[in-house]
Amino acid sequence: MDVDDNARTIGARLRQVRKARDKSLVVIAGLAGMSKSQLDRIERGECALDKLSEIVALANALQIAPSDLMRLPVPAPANGHTDSTTDEVRLALMAVSHNLPDGLVLPVDALRARVTATVDALCRCDREREVGASLPCLIRDLHATIAAGRDVTELLGLSAWLHTQATVPWLSLSGASVDLRSQAVMLARQAAQEHGAAAPMGLVAAAGARVALADGAFDLAQAVLDTVTMPTNTPDTMQLAGFLALRRSVVAAADRRTGDVDASLENAAELAARTGEGNAYGLGFGPINVDLYRIAGLLELGDHERVVSIAEGMNPEAHANRSRQVAYWADYGQALARLPGRHDEAVVALRRAELISPHRIQRNPIIREVLAELLAKSRRNAVGRELRGMAYRAGLPV
Repeated sequence: MDVDDNARTIGARLRQVRKARDKSLVVIAGLAGMSKSQLDRIERGECALDKLSEIVALANALQIAPSDLMRLPVPAPANGHTDSTTDEVRLALMAVSHNLPDGLVLPVDALRARVTATVDALCRCDREREVGASLPCLIRDLHATIAAGRDVTELLGLSAWLHTQATVPWLSLSGASVDLRSQAVMLARQAAQEHGAAAPMGLVAAAGARVALADGAFDLAQAVLDTVTMPTNTPDTMQLAGFLALRRSVVAAADRRTGDVDASLENAAELAARTGEGNAYGLGFGPINVDLYRIAGLLELGDHERVVSIAEGMNPEAHANRSRQVAYWADYGQALARLPGRHDEAVVALRRAELISPHRIQRNPIIREVLAELLAKSRRNAVGRELRGMAYRAGLPV
């Protein structure tokens, strides 16, 4: 559905769509299972629409896709060459899907090194724009070499790894459409099926569930995860099995299945106790990541006090991947923003996340909602100026 790109937040876009549908606050709020006053505050930017379950409920009430509410405004924040790079990735994926990758045929060692460096750079939040710029050429070269019939088995595994741990994450942080992310998952699935091993299929299930979850397709996300059973006979597959359990926990939280959230986290914690801190496939699975996903689930369920309590007992810098450190500071800041008297601390936490990875904050639709709410409530002090700077960089009106 076309909506005015001047709508800079989910709440503002929600109001535009509701008025275009000629629906009242009472009707849409009732269909979404919330009060009229809550919906009014969301539309006015006084209350952040920061739960995926609520975004999906409101999108369903308006009979639109959740992505119609969450898409970035034009021009997008933190852009630079990000949007043009995303389009180059789109063209590369399209070419590969037609078996016309138009890339170089290279030795497997060279491709392995490039894929590893790309995944590692995203995990470290290192030169993310440069990683995105290099991704289209890598996609084309990798698939051209597969088509040439060289070292096909290893290259198929590299393809599944690249698309699940680099292409999909890059497209997610850039704010690309769910359809484009799904195209990357489909290429990874094709490679994993041809490869035949359990690990590539596990990576595909984790990425596929991530994309389905982002579009509010909770049943599909769970069904995708249910397609795989990961063996735990090696350290790497044990970590992957644990990561899949963590993915199940966030799907269950969005779907309000609290019993399944607890069961999945318990399963993951048991595996993490056996693996310790690891980073197989760039997943960063271990005890710290279990707590990070516990926080994410509690945030979706609205238990902000517990989020803050758990977060304040953690040391996020001990995690191997700076991308997960960003998630920690973003989730901690989001929870603090919901607690009376702690808004200044929320700004500090969100700023720490932005310093590690600007894209993951400035282009995140839910964090932009939180920034907009904090901006509406901020005082004209030093922290207020810091907040206004973040809001400006995220493309919000200040």
